[in-house]
Amino acid sequence: MSKTHLLEKFHYCPVCGSPHFEVNDFKSKRCLDCGFVYYFNPAGAVVALIVNERDELLVATRAEDPAKGTLDLIGGFADCGETAEHAMQREIEEETGMHISQDNMHYLFSRPNTYLYSGMLIHTMDLFYLCRVSSQSHITAHDDVASCRWTSLSELHPEQFGLDSIREGVIRYIQMMKSSLPHINSPHNPN
Repeated sequence: MSKTHLLEKFHYCPVCGSPHFEVNDFKSKRCLDCGFVYYFNPAGAVVALIVNERDELLVATRAEDPAKGTLDLIGGFADCGETAEHAMQREIEEETGMHISQDNMHYLFSRPNTYLYSGMLIHTMDLFYLCRVSSQSHITAHDDVASCRWTSLSELHPEQFGLDSIREGVIRYIQMMKSSLPHINSPHNPN
């Protein structure tokens, strides 16, 4: 863990304005004047593993920092008051123009992550969803996506993904896909 406290940029109590806003524990600060405790919990984020009928994955190129120019998956932060599934639909629509029904989205796994935003390290909990679409779906890169393309499993190179959680999620996705494919070199395979 970093020697810098998670809330080091917060100097004043957000309730009473007191400058006596001090470290309470590894994820919180407490106001010594009014007693308010602020907890720095991870922000919810969603990530789409969008797959077509040929099992190709939709891969994006980041248009903005952090990690501008590296590979990414479609996704982003959940807004207050929305479900993870609604956030997933919104992010897909904002970044690709595609509308995906919640019936075609299936939760897979989560990964903790950090995201540098405006000079502050934001902790996130990334929820990965498998989303099935047709390869004929119209895709247009929008928002913070420079471009999108379909990529086969054999062409996926996790080291080209710029964000840690996304890279680790791609590695896990590749492992999941390989374990679900028929074993070509199996002694039971007559070919």
